[in-house]
Amino acid sequence: MLLEYINRVLGKAASSSRIHARERLRLVLVHDRAKMSPYFMNQLKEDLNNVIARYMVIDFDKFEIVLDQSDKVVELKTSVPIKKIRRDYMDRIKRSS
Repeated sequence: MLLEYINRVLGKAASSSRIHARERLRLVLVHDRAKMSPYFMNQLKEDLNNVIARYMVIDFDKFEIVLDQSDKVVELKTSVPIKKIRRDYMDRIKRSS
């Protein structure tokens, strides 16, 4: 408790808030520069989920899509927690060959 108070007095908590606010602003700017609306991002996430779901069972609640900008390139980064691989899909592919 004393350490929390000292951190607040010295401005470390504000610094952390400032970092988070700066990161949120950076993400908003990247989305704006890429001309992608929240609807577009949600639709992209849903479409990617549908394709990945053919091959794997994933945790959709933890599935993340992030746009990041480095230099003059916008990058699409995903984090897809995989629960299991769908073996039945692989079996269907083998049978159809």
